[in-house]
Amino acid sequence: EWSPALTIRTALLSIQALLSALEPDDPQDAEVAEMFKHNRELFNQTAKYWSETFANQIKSSNDEKIQKIVEMGFTAEQAKSALEKHKFDETVALNSLLEG
Repeated sequence: EWSPALTIRTALLSIQALLSALEPDDPQDAEVAEMFKHNRELFNQTAKYWSETFANQIKSSNDEKIQKIVEMGFTAEQAKSALEKHKFDETVALNSLLEG
């Protein structure tokens, strides 16, 4: 329940806590909770799909970085691995690949 003491910061912290604490026995969405409890593999696949499909702005940026490195003659796996290792800093990742 809202009160004047509720700030944006506390509201965001509350939302973060709700999103990070799974409560399949007291769910906000019964269908998702049922899948989580009885078919974890399908739950994980669905969550991954939704994340990649609807939260993909960062993914697109990272895909572009991978593609640039691939165009320089490295495999996609090499590019992805180097970028992940160097926090998606394209220059540092490329230098590490070139240094071998």
